[in-house]
Amino acid sequence: MAKIKTIYYCQNCGNQSPKWIGKCPVCGEWNTYAEEVIDKDEEKLKEKKGFSLRKTEEVKPVPIKDVHEMETERIDTKDSELNRVLGGGIIPGSLVLIGGEPGIGKSTLMLQLALQLTGMKVLYVTGEESDRQIKMRADRVGIKNEQCYILTETNTQQIFKQADLMRPDLIIIDSIQTLQTVYVESTPGSVSQVRECTAEIQRFAKEAGIPVFLIGHITKDGMIAGPKVLEHIVDTVLQFEGDRNYTYRILRTTKNRFGSTSEIGIYEMIGAGLRPVLNPSEILLTQRDEDLSGIAIAAMMEGMRPFLIETQALVTPAFYGTPQRSATGFDVRRMNMLLAVLEKRAGFRFGTKDVFLNIAGGMRVEDPAIDLAIMAAMVSSFNDISVSSKYAFAAEVGLSGEVRAVSRIEQRISEADKLGFEKIFISKFNPKLELKKYNIEVVQISKVQQLVEELFG
Repeated sequence: MAKIKTIYYCQNCGNQSPKWIGKCPVCGEWNTYAEEVIDKDEEKLKEKKGFSLRKTEEVKPVPIKDVHEMETERIDTKDSELNRVLGGGIIPGSLVLIGGEPGIGKSTLMLQLALQLTGMKVLYVTGEESDRQIKMRADRVGIKNEQCYILTETNTQQIFKQADLMRPDLIIIDSIQTLQTVYVESTPGSVSQVRECTAEIQRFAKEAGIPVFLIGHITKDGMIAGPKVLEHIVDTVLQFEGDRNYTYRILRTTKNRFGSTSEIGIYEMIGAGLRPVLNPSEILLTQRDEDLSGIAIAAMMEGMRPFLIETQALVTPAFYGTPQRSATGFDVRRMNMLLAVLEKRAGFRFGTKDVFLNIAGGMRVEDPAIDLAIMAAMVSSFNDISVSSKYAFAAEVGLSGEVRAVSRIEQRISEADKLGFEKIFISKFNPKLELKKYNIEVVQISKVQQLVEELFG
């Protein structure tokens, strides 16, 4: 009887070691090494399983001047938000990985994609649900597509066999952690299985020219489960995120070989599935009867898309010793910096105040252009004087109290103008703008003191 071969893999980064070690020398994590059974004897596997390995032709180096550039025609997904994050559509032969929390809507999004591509043959491979469960979800979505095929299978070789017979235009796999290959004898979901299955799917996608979408689980830290090499293998990595207490979901690009990594798509979760939100401001701006203190509207950018978002601040006296500083959806360290600027440059005393900051809708914002809106909200709450809901803000604030220019200011102004805002506060140091083409009043300021004077006298 042949001796069973085992090796230890780091569950965090995928590094391998012949013996167990406490701390991974690559990623520095402790107690992440797990023993897995391997079998690299490919000839023995062929005899045992009856499968043949793909033969690859000899490849010779080609001078770069002889490489002909081809204009690749993208596949329209019939979903404006998904097209946006993919860079304009699906590239044939590409490998796309989409990750997200359980129940966030990954399978629903991919099933909608499969059903929307009418006229194209789509193979939906599921290793987690039965075909009846998929049919129930498809009935709920309410889109009919006779060319959508369901395959309940976890063996990669069987999947490739069916794909060779069917020749689909798109393959969706739900999920990569449930697949297993005959060339590795560890359990499904292990580091070696995930890595080997993804590598096989990549080779198949590139050789056949069929785009493949992989659904991936995430860990408790919010990272895609499996070795980091999984994200290196694929062409595009999408993160599907959102708060279960809200109806909207955000599809964010973290890696894209065929487009920008700064684009986001926004969806609303409804009974019939996911609805693309073409105007994000409609769900990020709260409708209210009267102006309230501590609220200001920021004109921000995500990739090439401008939209307006509500910032909320609450400033109250601190009765329990050390004042509290809390921020939801914004970097608390940057909030402390803005508070220090207001104290030093504008004379406001926040040292004895609790300050709470919230980005409405549960959004996570990193655009520095919302600095001015956050300052306006904090001063508004401090003075208990409201800022008009028809005012918008778009500028960064420096440590010396100067109001700095931000990129794509014309798009921000146009978005505020389109939504009916009356005023927008921007930096005086922006390039010369043609203000006559806007119906909105553009107020240009250079210092934080000017903002306070304009809003509160």
